[in-house]
Amino acid sequence: MKLESLCIYCGSRPGTNPEFQRCARVLGRLLAEYEIDVVYGGASTGMMGAAANAALDAGGRVIGILPGGLASREKAHQGLSELHIVDSMHQRKAMMEKFSDGFIALPGGLGTLEELCEVTTWAQLGIHRKPVGILNISGYFDGFLAFIDHAVQMEFLPEEHRQLFLVDDAADTLLKKMDEFEPFLDRLWLDESEI
Repeated sequence: MKLESLCIYCGSRPGTNPEFQRCARVLGRLLAEYEIDVVYGGASTGMMGAAANAALDAGGRVIGILPGGLASREKAHQGLSELHIVDSMHQRKAMMEKFSDGFIALPGGLGTLEELCEVTTWAQLGIHRKPVGILNISGYFDGFLAFIDHAVQMEFLPEEHRQLFLVDDAADTLLKKMDEFEPFLDRLWLDESEI
């Protein structure tokens, strides 16, 4: 599959490690260079703003999607290729999925984790067949990935579904993995024998 657009999930805050924002800027530049549109939450601050600004500065196309209620709190980015103001978080996430050929999570808080888990659950259920990547900057997602492995060990998550998470600590190699991704789940997450 040729990736023409990727959704970025990440924090509207910068975090404490300068490496987080540096890697967000690297990813934004790479997406612009590869002519991959950036779809994201529409904020001008934090990790979101770093990735969006880098893509724009490199001549890329950036599409922001922001609920009206968050436009002032997350400081809507006014220099985007497109900015869609929607009524709810549900509309935001549905539009982000619709506009994107894949998804990448960078460091962020509960919203980032919620979006990452939801879009991966959608892949489990066959709602989409798009790649889901985690840019594991400075080991930020190590604890999350350990929990996912624990869920596999406790048999709440099938081993093959663990492979839905494409993980790397470098943007270029993660994008290569995502570009080469082949959907492999052709059934719902529960077999009839498990119901």
